[in-house]
Amino acid sequence: MSSSNSNRGLSYKTILKSTAVAGVAAVLLSSGLPARVTGAFAEPVRIEAPQMTGFAPIVKAVSPAVVSVRVESRVQQVADDQSGFNFDFGPGFDQLPENSPLKRFFKQFGGPDGQGPGKQQQGQKKPGDKGPLRPVAQGSGFFISEDGYIVTNNHVVNDGSAYVVVMNDGTELPAKLIGTDPRTDLAVLKVEAKDRKFTYVKWADDAKANVGDWVVAVGNPFGLGGTVTAGIISAMGRDINSGPYDDFIQIDAAVNRGNSGGPTFNLNGEVVGINTAIFSPSGGSVGIAFDIPASTAQTVVAELIKSGKIERGWLGVQIQPVTKDIAESLGLSDAQGALVIQPQEDSPGLKAGIKKGDVVTAVNGEPVKDARDLAKRIGALRPGTKTDITIWRDGKSQTLQLTVGTLPPEQKMAAKDGNSQQDESEQKQTSLESLGITVGPTDDGKGVQILSVDPNSAAADAGIKQGDRIAAVNNKDVSSAKEITGQLDAAKKEGRTKALFQVETDNGSRFVALPTDKG
Repeated sequence: MSSSNSNRGLSYKTILKSTAVAGVAAVLLSSGLPARVTGAFAEPVRIEAPQMTGFAPIVKAVSPAVVSVRVESRVQQVADDQSGFNFDFGPGFDQLPENSPLKRFFKQFGGPDGQGPGKQQQGQKKPGDKGPLRPVAQGSGFFISEDGYIVTNNHVVNDGSAYVVVMNDGTELPAKLIGTDPRTDLAVLKVEAKDRKFTYVKWADDAKANVGDWVVAVGNPFGLGGTVTAGIISAMGRDINSGPYDDFIQIDAAVNRGNSGGPTFNLNGEVVGINTAIFSPSGGSVGIAFDIPASTAQTVVAELIKSGKIERGWLGVQIQPVTKDIAESLGLSDAQGALVIQPQEDSPGLKAGIKKGDVVTAVNGEPVKDARDLAKRIGALRPGTKTDITIWRDGKSQTLQLTVGTLPPEQKMAAKDGNSQQDESEQKQTSLESLGITVGPTDDGKGVQILSVDPNSAAADAGIKQGDRIAAVNNKDVSSAKEITGQLDAAKKEGRTKALFQVETDNGSRFVALPTDKG
């Protein structure tokens, strides 16, 4: 080997040694010589965390505080089920032929109109009915105080006349209902037991909970009391469209029917959430369950214990989220806030001057993220509170002052009267090709009736259907196709690519953004 090669080899070894020490990598060409030296590769992720040895210590500590809740009601006994069969005769039974072996079998063993023993059914409660109390539902719950206050779900207790709490040692104790809150699906029971202090648990700070944290659920699935399952927090802030205050914690611990009202614990034995709903095509656990957050439950439960009911602030406006397209149509820079569909009659919002098409962007100076955020912010205010509401109207921001009202009891929306028949005479039809719709006049002269929708149009993409009515464009009432095109032109002159359409259907009113370009 030549001196030159020898020196080269020594130099190569030296470089490799130095790079190994320095933690840098040498990048070599095909000749095997170093071309350049780069920075160190990133280290792989490694978390130094204590190893789990099991959940037994947590379960042992919290189990005495978790109970099964048996709900009883006065029902009529249709027939005694002496056969042991419990058939559920669904749709289609009556269509079976009279000579069908299956129908004869059902009739013999408890079927409808059969001579054999039938199954026990829950009759309807009558005013003044003094019939016997019978179990009609079961769920879970947990003690939050040593003197016997128990938290569970409203949907567990809402059909009950009496309540029995079954503790983990089998002890049965009667309980009375203190109060319920259907909007958050929470209820409080109270067990009276002289000279007895109950094991109880405390609330966790769910603001410190993170996706991926271990959790343990304890409850009464399918009547199997004292069942423990474990998993992790899968997601936070879930909206499952169950109400205006949705803010659920999603977990993957196995939760089934009967777990409702039961607690989900963190590794400190604190209640991070309350089992209230599952997503399941089969009816059993598929690893997607939803908990009411401890922060929500703690506030509601404290108020129920104090007064037996919940009073929430009320704005009295129907709202929907602000999408990116809607924000563009209104000249908003960000898709935030809550779009007002319609203020209700005699509501605080209407009295303060809020109008349809306004976007509520802040409450008392605090920005509103979306429609759900507005509902939560207003609901958290006490009735009678003086409040500043910031709105976006006609391309600019302004502030209104109002007095928060009291949220009325839940009521079903009244069905709209009338029908959606339209005048199809050709001379009254107008095609708005850029939108992909054909419109005509309405019977009452208010708005414009949609007679047809091109399935490949922007209107169809926005969910507009034949029979819907366009009430306004850019918050201006319209009663003809000409007025619609006029509003499209006005929006286009202002540099907007979208216009805001208020669309009325049999299910209510909503806003959608459609393109201004008439092509």
